[in-house]
Amino acid sequence: MKTLNLMKYLPRILMFFSVLGLTSLFFFPMWRITLGAPQYPEGVTMYIHIDKIGGSTPSTLQNINILNHYVGMKYIEPESIPELVYFPYIVYGLIGLALLCILINDRRLYLAWGVTMVILAIAGIYDFYLWEYDYGHDLSPTAPIKVPGASFQPPVIGTKLILNFVAESYPHIAGYFTGIGILFSFLAWKIKLKIDNNEKAFLS
Repeated sequence: MKTLNLMKYLPRILMFFSVLGLTSLFFFPMWRITLGAPQYPEGVTMYIHIDKIGGSTPSTLQNINILNHYVGMKYIEPESIPELVYFPYIVYGLIGLALLCILINDRRLYLAWGVTMVILAIAGIYDFYLWEYDYGHDLSPTAPIKVPGASFQPPVIGTKLILNFVAESYPHIAGYFTGIGILFSFLAWKIKLKIDNNEKAFLS
């Protein structure tokens, strides 16, 4: 009987962990880009948060902008990136919707929330790709270093050789937590579906 009672509340518990996964976006970076080169043996790492861009040291962003300047890339200025302003509000809305799902406890809402999260995640990664493409291809014609036909766009996910730099781009803490939260929402839907089907079979 205790096991049955636990199963009844399990979908809500899983959705609560989905909320925690999203909440992590306000406390940890969701993505990291690391540039490694002989002159930077420990690498230069830039962390992308939901509302800011920083680095492993206070001067990281400045150092990256200096490197970018030599090849004609634009300066990375977090205050000029609109996504860093409105993305947090989207996350607040998604957290509110997840809490509403927990309150109503309807399997269709769990599924709808999970599908919405997948769509938004894909849209966010595509937006990140466009942002990287613009920075890597829109080069100043007066750059001190010119490499004909070269682009300096880092990979969205993975590793890429850019001149003498090795660029690595991967999700970070909050990115992984958010992904796990999405999986939990689908698991909540599946378990709630099983519970509903068992209740229907019991009543019939």
